Amino acid sequence: MTERKSQKPAYITTTLPYVNSDPHIGFALEIVHADIIARYKKSLGFDVFFNTGTDEHGIKVHTKAQEQGKDTQGYVDEYSQKFRDLIGELGLSEGINFIRTTDESHKKSAQAFWKKCFDAGYIYKKNYSVKYCVGCELEKTDSELVDGKCVFHPSLAIELIEEENYFFKFSAFQEKLLALYSERPDFVIPASRFNEIKAFVESGLKDFSISRLRTKMPWGISVPGDDTQVMYVWFDALVNYISAIGWPSDMEKFQRYWPVIQFAGKDNLRQQSAMWQAMLMAVGLAPSEKIIIHGFLTSAGQKMSKSLGNVVNPKEIVAEYGTDALRYFLAREVSTFEDSDFTAEKFKESYNANLANGIGNLTSRIMKMAQMHLAEPVVVGDFASVYAGENSKNAIPQEFKDYLDAFEIQKATDVAWKYIADLDSFIQQSEPFKLVKTDREKALVLIKEMVVSLHNIAGMLDIIIPQTAEKIRSAIAQNKMPSTPLFARKD
Repeated sequence: MTERKSQKPAYITTTLPYVNSDPHIGFALEIVHADIIARYKKSLGFDVFFNTGTDEHGIKVHTKAQEQGKDTQGYVDEYSQKFRDLIGELGLSEGINFIRTTDESHKKSAQAFWKKCFDAGYIYKKNYSVKYCVGCELEKTDSELVDGKCVFHPSLAIELIEEENYFFKFSAFQEKLLALYSERPDFVIPASRFNEIKAFVESGLKDFSISRLRTKMPWGISVPGDDTQVMYVWFDALVNYISAIGWPSDMEKFQRYWPVIQFAGKDNLRQQSAMWQAMLMAVGLAPSEKIIIHGFLTSAGQKMSKSLGNVVNPKEIVAEYGTDALRYFLAREVSTFEDSDFTAEKFKESYNANLANGIGNLTSRIMKMAQMHLAEPVVVGDFASVYAGENSKNAIPQEFKDYLDAFEIQKATDVAWKYIADLDSFIQQSEPFKLVKTDREKALVLIKEMVVSLHNIAGMLDIIIPQTAEKIRSAIAQNKMPSTPLFARKD
């Protein structure tokens, strides 16, 4: 048995962002949160399969390509690459899987999934008329509309679709879904979102359309056995969670990693925690392990949207402030589960207070004292041993791990910054830079303790802002103050 096989598996995925526009900070929030949990699981010795990618079919993509006078495949190739670039720009985990729904392997999986649903009797064809939101790619009932508009996409007109399509028997799964929710009280996090989806399912389920006429929407995966229809974008895209780990061609890999921890925004609640779970039940597969739902990022109190021109591109923030500055903001200054506001002013203020004047200044002060007064680097042990609670009285706190076990990323990051503040206060109180003149031996002990404490803080930061953690460990190993500030103050 290989070492990889002996590790406990963990599968973590984001949703797949739609490639009808550039990456925005809302998806950066989702993928950074997922990456923090992936890094945490890896630090505990898990064999982590971390998945993201791009959703590339549907009418919105086809329309955008036409508007720009581009071949649709060329258009999705261009925009998919922009999302792939986030791997480096956001400092994501090494080895992350990037799936595209235009990949041939995914297309085959989606068609195999369709056939299995059809053979089980959960797909049928009928004529229908329905109100439809192009933004959500979802059918809408009158009760879900406000003044005839979708609450998530009020600037888009609701369309009336009348045609013959295939339908998924969603209505057959009400009791099974409610039983799942009853058996798994933490299936959806946070509880408020879980209550929301339970109420939705309890109110009754309607079968939903899972195909479109090829003549109206040519950009999609062909329905098996019916070339006049293509798969509805959500039905196709949701299958990526299993196609990414080999279903149905590599069942050994699939069985190793399934089920999955899914990260998604609140506008994906229904698709992830009800529609997808029913689809899994239809083909006899186990439900997801857990679904983590985050809120929206707003700008000065308004929902970010292209029409308002207030969408923030994460690449621009990284270019000005650096990768870890954005990761820090998304981990600590943004609520893990509720809506949060983003402005350039708030970002800059937080950056200066908590990064430049916080961990950056603390690292410089401690390592300057170490460089001046210690003859050799402090032996602090490797990251793994410190994280396990060995070799230090100030090892990684259990509270930090408990919060991450509960997916409370903001609270876990608060713990790290509490230790940063405490260490800074300890320097102010003990004043080793003064004590070294009167009691050198005691001062050297204090400096060594501070270096070890800084190293342990780096252990927490390795999960949240890994590039900074590596710079801190490098400074400790060399017993030198960083030649340039970890975070240069912005005026």
